Amino acid sequence: MKHILFAMIAALVSETAMANLDLAKQKNCMSCHSVDAKLVGPAYKDVAKKYAGQKDAEDRLVQKVLKGGNGVWGVTSMPPNAQVTEAEARVLVKWVLSLK
Repeated sequence: MKHILFAMIAALVSETAMANLDLAKQKNCMSCHSVDAKLVGPAYKDVAKKYAGQKDAEDRLVQKVLKGGNGVWGVTSMPPNAQVTEAEARVLVKWVLSLK
């Protein structure tokens, strides 16, 4: 019974992760970012490491997604993302911060 429950939870977590990856693709985030490697912007796993344990990280990163920013990861600026709603930005940021 324990194995079945574990398998169900793992499948749900995997499904949620895929849904958030799909959202990132749909919103063109993956044009500049990847999960594991730096492209134009930092790898999402690097973002998760940098902001791990910071209480205000989610709110700060949601604003970065929405309004853009610069200077944190070098000279390349992140443009604002007008096609992303605040709710979508929050889902994306929670997903990114969950990556290890």
